[in-house]
Amino acid sequence: MPLPTAIFAADAFIVYDPGTVCARAAWFNSVHTGPVMKKPFLHTGKAHKVGVACLGLVAVLLAMGGCAGPGPRQSPTATVVMMPTPTPTVTLVAPPISLSDVATLDAAGFDIAERRTISVYERVAPSVVSITTRVMRRSFFFDLVPQEGSGSGFVIDRKGHILTNHHVIEDAQQIDVIFSDETVLPARVIGMDARNDLAVLRVDAPAELLTPVELGRSDDLKVGQRAIAIGNPFGQFGQTLTTGVISALNRSLESSGGRIITGIIQTDAAINRGNSGGPLLDSSGRVIGINTAIFSPTGANAGIGFAVPVETVKRLLPDLLALGRYRRPWLGIRYAYRLTPGLAEVLRLPVSRGLLLVQVMRGSPLDQAGVLGAQREAILGNQTVYVGGDILLALNGQPVESVNQLEVMLETAYRVGDEVRLTLLRDGREIEVTVELIEEPA
Repeated sequence: MPLPTAIFAADAFIVYDPGTVCARAAWFNSVHTGPVMKKPFLHTGKAHKVGVACLGLVAVLLAMGGCAGPGPRQSPTATVVMMPTPTPTVTLVAPPISLSDVATLDAAGFDIAERRTISVYERVAPSVVSITTRVMRRSFFFDLVPQEGSGSGFVIDRKGHILTNHHVIEDAQQIDVIFSDETVLPARVIGMDARNDLAVLRVDAPAELLTPVELGRSDDLKVGQRAIAIGNPFGQFGQTLTTGVISALNRSLESSGGRIITGIIQTDAAINRGNSGGPLLDSSGRVIGINTAIFSPTGANAGIGFAVPVETVKRLLPDLLALGRYRRPWLGIRYAYRLTPGLAEVLRLPVSRGLLLVQVMRGSPLDQAGVLGAQREAILGNQTVYVGGDILLALNGQPVESVNQLEVMLETAYRVGDEVRLTLLRDGREIEVTVELIEEPA
């Protein structure tokens, strides 16, 4: 049986089956299976053969009628009229547009999502700045050679304070800030915290250049909600906007100092080199994070970007503005083992979770409270293990299982000067001590 023939017209096509006398229409959204014809198709099947036979019969009848002579009885004359085969008619119906869809389009043809994104850009873009730095580096021959870097930042108040990443301005001898109208002003560092990759700059700028952003919230974000990034990718394309969604929450990221930053926001909004320090916004234009890093095998955007949450910014900002540093609460643990069921079994400990303290810093809150570090050595295989110290089980009733977890607990929930209750295990029995948190030494 011959294949159907397809004739394309806009978004529809007509299928004619030579074995039948009907035509069909269907929406086309994939690859067709028949040859494409550039001219209208003709009947070539049984219907055509029947039509030819009928024409031959009519010709015979007409010839017979024309040869009969006159007589008393006239033979009737038969007239056969061949009806043309009707051409198939196809009505194309466009996909319906609902009234709600029409209602969301404005006079310029923008829908509600586009209007919101445009509004966010027009409102926030003047607050976003490009940052260029000059750093003196040693060359292969140990000569001092200037190197330039670039990043992004954003205005946070009308006093000229600008927030960016620590790694953008790290070791910089010269920092310049470029505003949206191409005004270039020198900047100085007011405060920074390498562990959370944050820095605050200040410029002496006229009031009309200083449009502060609105700080939002990052503790109630949802995976899937819209995320908007504005920055200076590659140091060449200032005021660039990209959009995406929040891909994940509460990621952990290792900072340049080797410490872990927690609560990180992951997004697929395009973030490239030079975007560092720029704002990550929600659909209302409020800052929910500060773009800080990407994961990429090639160095270009791969759809996995990370931002420090704005709750971290709000927690650190008062100290950075007032003191130039963040006062990180501290207990005084210098070294400790994270207990596991295997280690606890080998050391014959009565608990399998907690921190086995090895060394406590002299003069620290733990030292002043009489908390003990390791008292002796033990050999496990070919390794020396320091044992006999107190085991830290909980802080204010919350279980402690690792040094990183403890640091996160202290930084996110407590301040310098707060008193905390520690649950310890010493010589097989639990004890509690209360200590006052102090600032971690530099």
